[in-house]
Amino acid sequence: MTEGFDAPVDNAYFRPGVGDTSAPAFSGTLRISAARMRTAPELLHAVIGGRDARLFPGVTLSFFTVDDILVPTQRGEMIAESAPGPTPSYWDVIPQFGRVWQQEGADGWSRAAFPITLVNDTENHAHQGLATFLYKEGVVGDLRFQFVQQTAPYFLKQHFVAWGIASMTLVGPALADLESRRARAREELAARLPAIRWSQLASGLPPGALDGFGGPVKRQWRVATALIRDGILYYQDVDTPYGPYPYPLEMRFGVRSVMKSVAAPLSLLRLAHLYGPTVLALKIGDYVSDLDPKYDRIRFIDAANMASGFGGTGTLQTNPNDINDGYLGGDYDAWYTAPSHDEKLVHIAKDLRPYPWEPGVVVRYRDQDFYLLGVAIDRFLKSVRGPQADAWNMLRDEVFAPIGIAQAPAIRTHEAAGGPGITWFNAGYYPSLDDLAKIALLYQNEGKWGDQQILHRQLTQDLLASHEALLKTGNATQPAKVGDEDVGDAPLYKMGFHFTPYVGSASGLRHYLPTMWGSGESEVVLYPNGVISIRIAKAAQLPDGEAAGEGDAQATVRAVDRLAPF
Repeated sequence: MTEGFDAPVDNAYFRPGVGDTSAPAFSGTLRISAARMRTAPELLHAVIGGRDARLFPGVTLSFFTVDDILVPTQRGEMIAESAPGPTPSYWDVIPQFGRVWQQEGADGWSRAAFPITLVNDTENHAHQGLATFLYKEGVVGDLRFQFVQQTAPYFLKQHFVAWGIASMTLVGPALADLESRRARAREELAARLPAIRWSQLASGLPPGALDGFGGPVKRQWRVATALIRDGILYYQDVDTPYGPYPYPLEMRFGVRSVMKSVAAPLSLLRLAHLYGPTVLALKIGDYVSDLDPKYDRIRFIDAANMASGFGGTGTLQTNPNDINDGYLGGDYDAWYTAPSHDEKLVHIAKDLRPYPWEPGVVVRYRDQDFYLLGVAIDRFLKSVRGPQADAWNMLRDEVFAPIGIAQAPAIRTHEAAGGPGITWFNAGYYPSLDDLAKIALLYQNEGKWGDQQILHRQLTQDLLASHEALLKTGNATQPAKVGDEDVGDAPLYKMGFHFTPYVGSASGLRHYLPTMWGSGESEVVLYPNGVISIRIAKAAQLPDGEAAGEGDAQATVRAVDRLAPF
């Protein structure tokens, strides 16, 4: 059953409306054909690396229902195109929980709708969208989709919306083990944090108490914002050009460098808990071959602190130091898009060089440091657990699963031998609001969840307290903050976290707030009052003359301080 679709429609079309009723159960596998998408504006550079960003990928997805919830069997997974045409699509997709319902006068047809995200497996790009189809008695209609929000672009450079229709057929036998599948879906949903709309939080506060939350990023460049207090996730409506997004808790985001606050520190703190803190002092060069000899002196913790002393692009000025000096130098894009580990090493060897200073003293922001750290952690894990061990799978099973994170989609290298590549530790994670909230809560709880200590407690405490964090402006003579000392308004960096100085209104003390940050002005901030703020934004590749933010640079921090003074 085909429907016309000349332009995106109001997002309310993709959720049940007043008067709609329950639909019959659905279970089946859908083979979705590749389809040309329309975009607004038209994409200027749509083909990247031989793949076309105007093509919705041809994929096969399976679904079943739990009451009125539509459940993808591959929820939270990056699903690659199964049968690329002459020009493959630029995109994978991630499907999430949706709904089914029946509308009056539908002649026996029921409607299914689900959130779906276009993601890329070479950069951390994400477009959040919606899809729907009709079904009855073993027949399905075409898939209608629109992508109405996005996180920060990089290679495509433009902000855009996209829409289209893909032909679709129901294939194969009915899904087996439906009851066990339904039980797992219920368990997954039950493990989520209690989530309450923002209006309920604001209604119990004095007028203006949360003014500025989400700032200083302008509202048009924000994607999603949330606050976690007392274990409850309070979330704001997600604005799009076509109305509020109807499934905000299902959205997955390309958070880019927020990954630096996730993969490496969680891995190191987990391994330190299991094998001792000396894990942080292991040397990169002992686990990754074909690197410059300086890596024989670069510890895991040096790479996690962006203080490898390797990079060789930019200037040698360190008094004061600029953390971003030379960041995108050395043919960065060629390294970034190199598909395999060996190809990435070729670019590191060709374009980067050692700095004259020793590791551990000068902070220079380098994605290559975190990528190589991820490789080294993975190979250390293999050395103690065997060749089947995998660092990201360890995080998934031993850190994420115990705190109720069921899936962890992330970008890996593409290896000619097949099988899973190496997970990027520098970027590439696609979390939800619930995922980010739980990770932040695990840090705030000093690495403990319930009665289970997951991370090394003392090292987690030291991280949150910014002990031995490096001054971003520091040099070899004054590199780090020692203990609880007040180093003024100097910004700090340690283990993938930026530390934002702020003087609390209640204590009068300067706090260094642990902050996860990603390109486009996405950030997750942990506060001493137990609150967590989340802002997902797309403030990158903006039109000429357009500013990402305005007003008070610490608007969100001040709003949290007014909510619960610290």
